[in-house]
Amino acid sequence: SSIAREMGLGKQEIEEIEYAATLHDIGKIGIMDSILHKGKLSPEEFEIIKKHPEIGENIIRPVASLNRLCPILRHHHERVDGNGYPDSLTKEEIPLASRILFVADAFDAMTSNRPYRKALCREEAIEELQRNAGYQFDRDIVENFMNCFQQPHFSQLQLN
Repeated sequence: SSIAREMGLGKQEIEEIEYAATLHDIGKIGIMDSILHKGKLSPEEFEIIKKHPEIGENIIRPVASLNRLCPILRHHHERVDGNGYPDSLTKEEIPLASRILFVADAFDAMTSNRPYRKALCREEAIEELQRNAGYQFDRDIVENFMNCFQQPHFSQLQLN
């Protein structure tokens, strides 16, 4: 929500992003642990992982109070260049909340240890976001993300 606040979004939009950030990987409960905790994935295993946004959408769709989050969850791995999943959307076709969540989630993933690699330091993760701005990530959102680091009260970035 720090990025959303930096972008001047309203209270309701920020709240939706916060809920989506909490639930964005709920679809992984439909993925076998042996794949989730594996190091390098085979192409077939990666195709299975790529189903988690749709699984998550299907899990929350019946819950009326969460229904508005469906498009955010479904599209949180879409890339602005159209090479994301599940629907290969581009630029503004991707919900703004999904584009924000994608940047925050990518930063969190890059700065966390994974079975297949050690965490990057914050500076390396920031460089990676900047390098992929306009391709993988929305350039404006990366820029607003960077602005969050320049705020005096941000001793540690708050992703939620």
